[in-house]
Order: sequence, then structure tokens, then C-alpha cells
Amino acid sequence: MIRVIKSIVQSQLFILIAGAIIIGITYSCNESTAGNAPNAMPAPQLPVLKVEAAPATTYQLFPASVQGKVNVEIRPQVDGYLQKMFVDEGAFVKAGQPLFKINDAPYTEQLNNTKASLQSAEASLQRALVELDRLTPLVENNVISDVQLKTARSNYDAAQAAVNQNKAMVSAAAINVGYTLIKAPVSGYIGKIPYKTGALVGKASVEPLTLLSDVSEVYAYFSLSEADFMAFRNQFAGNTIEEKLKHVPPVELQLANDSLYAVKGKIETIEGQFDETTGSISFRATFPNASGVLRSGNTGKIRIPKLYTSALVVPQEATYEIQDKVFVYLVNDSNKVTGTPINVSGKTANYYFVDKGLSRDNKIVFAGLGNLQDGMVINPQLISTDSLLKAKPISD
Repeated sequence: MIRVIKSIVQSQLFILIAGAIIIGITYSCNESTAGNAPNAMPAPQLPVLKVEAAPATTYQLFPASVQGKVNVEIRPQVDGYLQKMFVDEGAFVKAGQPLFKINDAPYTEQLNNTKASLQSAEASLQRALVELDRLTPLVENNVISDVQLKTARSNYDAAQAAVNQNKAMVSAAAINVGYTLIKAPVSGYIGKIPYKTGALVGKASVEPLTLLSDVSEVYAYFSLSEADFMAFRNQFAGNTIEEKLKHVPPVELQLANDSLYAVKGKIETIEGQFDETTGSISFRATFPNASGVLRSGNTGKIRIPKLYTSALVVPQEATYEIQDKVFVYLVNDSNKVTGTPINVSGKTANYYFVDKGLSRDNKIVFAGLGNLQDGMVINPQLISTDSLLKAKPISD
């Protein structure tokens, strides 16, 4: 029985092997026939360009907020009713110009009272002086004892102290009266005014009377991540941050409507430490603002330029991405294409700048990448790189 089963298995194995051989021969013949068929598909014609190097400038963009060089909260130093407002929201004022008037009647009355007290103290001082002058010769002539003179001198000193105290009270009252007229400490623009005439305001008020912004020069604040900061630090020469900042070229401010502010600025300071919650570090760029176009609260983007003296330029439409990596189809001398990863060191709206993966004069497929596969043969149609760069300039 065992021999019969063994014989059957061997027979089936033989049949399977023979079938495989027959299929292989048939497939080989069909492939050979297809290769010699006159109707074989020709190699596709695809545009190809040579990789060229060119000078270029790219920009890194970072969201920024704009603040005036000086932002002053205008707060009352005395309590009282808002009697008059001399300015309106958005007005430009000069330093020393009146802004608000608080009812000064209570403080004027207090000033008058302190002046009257001062006059009384000065009169007492005069009487003490007269008494001192009267007793001095009597003591010198031994008419009376010096006890009376000492008492008179003490009275004089007390009267003098009372005069000084009342003078201080007069000065304090005069200061309070002065505080009722609030003037601009700097030149600038008036912000929101949350109070109306007749409102009760004072030192304990939660909101200031307004915010006064000096925007003759503005600060644009922006932040860099730790990785961006490392790249920034390695990009410029210098041993210290202060030295590196001297080598940073002027930066631009891209406004909310994507237009560029007319005047370039300069990065002046970097915060001393990273923010633990965001992992970023704050920068400050300064921009002149003689025209007053920029105001506190403006937003935009800081554009930091990065200069390339000779960069390999690759059009973005000649690339494709797989798992966050950028590839091109490299064309060899046999016109076969190979997907090749490249390292992008910078980019503009239309181009990538490559520092690894390609060499100058390499040929890459420019368009029609969707149907390509590694090893395919194409019929390359060389296009002019110069004409492409003229049609789509490198600069943003």
C-alpha cells in the first residue's frame, strides 16, 4: 500500500514539473515574438533639461507683530470726573500737548487751604523770631536767665519746621492740581479711549485713559524655533550673537496684504532664553516709520534673506515627493530614467535649490513624470534652461 501511494505522489510531481517547463517555454516564445513585433510602443517623448547653477536669494518668512518704539499707558494720577477731552482716537499729538482735563475744583481748594496754612505758619515764625530777637540781648546782659532764650529758640525752630511742612503741603497740592491736566509725555498716536466726558476716573481705574504710541520707529517682534535658530546661528559669521547680528543683511517686512513695506529694517536684539512653553526664541527688528504707515498692532511677516552665490536650480514641477522626500527622474546616457532623491537647501515660489543628489549638467525629466518608472527608456527632448529661467525668474 505504501509503495502504491509513493508511486502516485511521484507521478503527480512529475506532471507538475513538466507543466512548469512547458509554461516557461511558451512565455519565452511569446516575449521574443512581442519584442520583434512591428507594433511595439515607441519610447515616450518627454522634455528634459540640464541642471544649471545660478546665483539666487531666498527668503525665510516668520510671523511678526509690530509695536511702536514707545507705548505709554496714559493713566490719571488723581481721582475725579473727566471734565474735558482735547483729542480723539487716532489723532497724532506732540509731546506736551494737553490730552484730558479732570475736574480740578477739589484740588484747587486744597491748594488754597495749604497756602493759607503756610501763611499762618510764616506769621508764627515771624513772631517766634521777634521773641528770639527780644530775649537775646537781655540774656547777654544777664537781665534774665537763658532758659527763656532756649525756650524762645525752640519755639522758633518749631515755627520754622511748620513753615517747611506747609511749603511741602503747598507743593503737593500744586502737583495734584497739575495732575488734573494730563499732557502727552511723547509724540505719537492716540489709541482707544474707553471713557467719556463725565466718567469718574482715578489711580485705581482698571483701564488707562488711552494708549499713546510713538511710531516714528517701530519694532517688529518674531520668533524662531530651536532648529531655525541653530540654522540662523550657523548661517552668519561671528563668534558671538552680537557679532553675528552685525553680519545679518537688512530684512524686509511683508504686510498683511502680502505687499512689502517700502523701507528695510535691521535685526537688533535676540531674547536671552527660549520660551519653555513654545520652544521658541524672540527676535526684534527695527524699521524706520517716518511716514507713519505702520502702527502698533500691525501684523506681517519678517523676510530674512539667504544668499546663494552658485546654487543648483531645479524647477519644482520637475520633482515629486515620496514620504516627505523630494525626487527627480535622472536621465542617463542610455536615456533610461532613475528616480533620484535630492536635498533641498532652499526654495522660491517656482524653484528648489539643491546641494546633494545632483551635479551640474545632469539631465532630468522636466514634465510628464506621472507615468514614469525606474528603468523606462524615453526619447528626451532637450529644452533650454535659460529660456525657462527667463519665463519664470528665480527671484520671488
